[in-house]
Amino acid sequence: MTDDSTTDLKTDRTGDDHEVVKPADKPVRKAAKKARKTGRKSSAKSVAAKTAARDIEARIGYSFSDATLLGSALTHVSALKSPSDRTASYQRLEFLGDHVLGLAVSDMLFRAFPQGDEGELSKRLADLVRRETCADVARTLGLDEGIKLGAVGAPERLRKSVLGDICEAVIGAIFIDGGYQAAAEFVERAWGDRLRKRAVRDPKTALQEWAQGRGLPTPTYREIERTGPHHDPRFRIEVALPGLKPAEGIGSSKRAAEKAAALDLLTREGVASGIDG
Repeated sequence: MTDDSTTDLKTDRTGDDHEVVKPADKPVRKAAKKARKTGRKSSAKSVAAKTAARDIEARIGYSFSDATLLGSALTHVSALKSPSDRTASYQRLEFLGDHVLGLAVSDMLFRAFPQGDEGELSKRLADLVRRETCADVARTLGLDEGIKLGAVGAPERLRKSVLGDICEAVIGAIFIDGGYQAAAEFVERAWGDRLRKRAVRDPKTALQEWAQGRGLPTPTYREIERTGPHHDPRFRIEVALPGLKPAEGIGSSKRAAEKAAALDLLTREGVASGIDG
């Protein structure tokens, strides 16, 4: 014999055939609502990520067949779910891109300076592929805006070392996705103007060549003064050559101050034409 007062745990019918929702249904519906909300958020993030990727592809002039390569190239270790597995970050691609960049720029220099000797080409190469130059390219292309960082990695965003590595990682990603030609064409677009601007001689190089042509020893540089806070220093550097009055230069780095000092001496001697100040 059944007990007519017993009702179903989930639903029952009233006398007028309307469905009655029992308390057991509430957690299920709540979970379903939460899942839909999470799904919408996930979908929105996915759309935003794809839009950001397309923007970066437009700026670098290359569209990836494998979008995950660009994603990895822009991912900092701090953003990984498992930081111990660094293969999903930019680091492996940076290793590859570093060497691809060196080859591509070497080829550009070889073609641009047919009379340049090994020493001159090596100096130009070192200047064009150094970390600061790569970081500058990254900023110009807006790659810093697309870097994926974890909470602890936030301060890393503007570090030159990170920006330079990200730039080389993108080159590595293009190389894997489209081959050397595609990577070399990207480097040509991103570095072409810089190579042409650096065709003008650096003041320090020009001063050394001028001194050697006069039978003088290599110029010597000496820091005279450093002022300003640690994050924004100012250096005053003196350059000296035997038989000539020393010259001074001021800059935000020692290198910049040395270049300014060399340019000042060359200008004073009337040989500063065609030199990059």
